[in-house]
Amino acid sequence: MARVVVDVMLKPEILDPQGQAVQRALPRLGFEGITDVRQGKRFELEVEGPVDDAALARIHQIAETFLANTVIEDFSVKVEAGEGAGATAVKAES
Repeated sequence: MARVVVDVMLKPEILDPQGQAVQRALPRLGFEGITDVRQGKRFELEVEGPVDDAALARIHQIAETFLANTVIEDFSVKVEAGEGAGATAVKAES
């Protein structure tokens, strides 16, 4: 079984009030030097069988139609390699 990760972030031109709230709170908590924070969502999908081009196309469609609001959000799709092997980027932005 393979894991595919879909990361969803607000587009850069969209205001991110949650990210701004975190950014403003960090200095009060003693964390200096952070100039910007953007908040997003991460979805981890366990896929049966190999993650081939057809599976990636299906996951891209899921992300585009269900996981992300593509009017205000971008998403990226990547396949995580096996245990301890790190992650491999496979398919990029929406």
